[in-house]
Amino acid sequence: MSHPHPELGPPPPLPKGALRVVALGGLGEIGRNMTVFEYAGKLLVIDCGVLFPEEEQPGIDLILPDFEYIRDRLDDIEAIVLTHGHEDHIGAVPFLLRERADIPLVGSRLTLAFISAKLGEHRIKPELVQVSEGERHSFGAFDLEFFAVNHSIPDALAVGVRTPAGTLLHTGDFKMDQLPLDGRITDLGGFARFGAEGVDLLLSDSTNAEVPGFVTSERDIANVIDSVFAKADKRIITASFASHIHRVQQVLDAAHTHGRKVAFVGRSMVRNMNIARDLGYLKIPGGLLVDVKELDGLPPEKVVLVCTGSQGEPMAALSRMANRDHQIHIEPGDTVVLASSLIPGNENSVNRVINGLTRWGAKVVHKGNALVHVSGHAPAGELLYVLNMVRPRNFMPVHGEWRHLRAHAQLARLSGIPEDRVAIAEDGVVVDLYKGRARITGVVEAGYVYVDGTSVGGVTEAALKDRRILGEEGFISVIIAVESTTGKIIGEPQIHTRGAGIDAEAYDDVLPRIQDALDRAATEGINDTSQLRQLVRRSIGRWVSDTYRRRPMIVPVVVEI
Repeated sequence: MSHPHPELGPPPPLPKGALRVVALGGLGEIGRNMTVFEYAGKLLVIDCGVLFPEEEQPGIDLILPDFEYIRDRLDDIEAIVLTHGHEDHIGAVPFLLRERADIPLVGSRLTLAFISAKLGEHRIKPELVQVSEGERHSFGAFDLEFFAVNHSIPDALAVGVRTPAGTLLHTGDFKMDQLPLDGRITDLGGFARFGAEGVDLLLSDSTNAEVPGFVTSERDIANVIDSVFAKADKRIITASFASHIHRVQQVLDAAHTHGRKVAFVGRSMVRNMNIARDLGYLKIPGGLLVDVKELDGLPPEKVVLVCTGSQGEPMAALSRMANRDHQIHIEPGDTVVLASSLIPGNENSVNRVINGLTRWGAKVVHKGNALVHVSGHAPAGELLYVLNMVRPRNFMPVHGEWRHLRAHAQLARLSGIPEDRVAIAEDGVVVDLYKGRARITGVVEAGYVYVDGTSVGGVTEAALKDRRILGEEGFISVIIAVESTTGKIIGEPQIHTRGAGIDAEAYDDVLPRIQDALDRAATEGINDTSQLRQLVRRSIGRWVSDTYRRRPMIVPVVVEI
């Protein structure tokens, strides 16, 4: 991938007594969070997540960080610390553990339960180290302290890292809800104490750096959800992230209040909610849950479905309902609640699902027309609060697109951090902390690794370009038969097309051009099949471009007879 530091080359050897920070994902994007810390030849990894594909990446299931930077040094990894259980922070762990299965995974109780279930599907038995806020654990030269942070999933942690090269604080994803549903607030006292000790580098969540003020409390949503339930005449279908336990708890409470039964729909939703219930993070009143197979025997006004698909994912339950491709059919009068925020890039997919649901007569309640979700990320007021509390010597914004990183960097400057001590990096850009100063020193490869079915890394950017051309422009195949001994053209070229928007009769215009080009080639003694393919591709490509202003994929086939 390109980056705005073309002058940078590979980083120099790490000086003795220095700490190196390399983000392999999560900078300049929302997702794929993975940061590698190096000291004295040993590595610590914080988070290892996935990015979900956008429309211009057809056929792709997941996007992973590029492990090439650490592939030859897997034995140097002391541990992988997982700040919380969201897919953009844990989703790539199975793919890294395929390369070294015994890397210790460090995280909270719920986070490790989520990753264990995921690894079980990959038949990997991990080495787990469960930690809690307030605890300290050492992994080689990395002395870690864990702090409670509030987020849109329980049990999230920030990580303080003490090394001989300096002390740093990684907030993970956080916000400062003062009345969280589980009563677990961000440990501001711990941040202040750690800051008073002296923090050389703060890495802080930037997702909402452009949003002014302070976050709305999760508790404010309960009344809105209750109001939706009170007004609904038929079924209620709520879509949320499969890990948003707090939101699901609010839906369960409202269903219990209004005398409805609840069924979970979607494999990941069922799995995660079972884990959350078993560990005590989700409280389910007796008799509230039913199996989805029992729904047909219940009147619509007594039914609540909790499913996945709030981001418009094509294979998720809600998208399939909107497309009439699910066992549950949307009926007129149903109420659908999208209880999540939009991940940037998913707007078109979500709008498509909303339109599909509305087409079948559903009333769709979403963040745009009701307060049914609040963000799990701290806005600018809270970010400033942390900057002023920690008072870091150097600052590096993480987790966000470029506009978020730059907005957060500006907040850091306003809080008094000198501009030359604010390191705005992106994936692959190397930041070294040496003698108390953080500086950008080089760049390493940190491109996208695509997962397509069982293929990991097999799909290239060139292949994706071909897929986009096929999807947008169609293709034309031209079949030419040549005599194997003489190279002489036999018969007339055959043209076949799909999706190019060109009538078959139109090829009567281009066939003479192809024939003339082939005749000239024969006169000049050109009979190499690859040269003939190029000749045909140029001839028909020029004609299509001039006549139709289109650029379909052209596939010449030369058959030797």
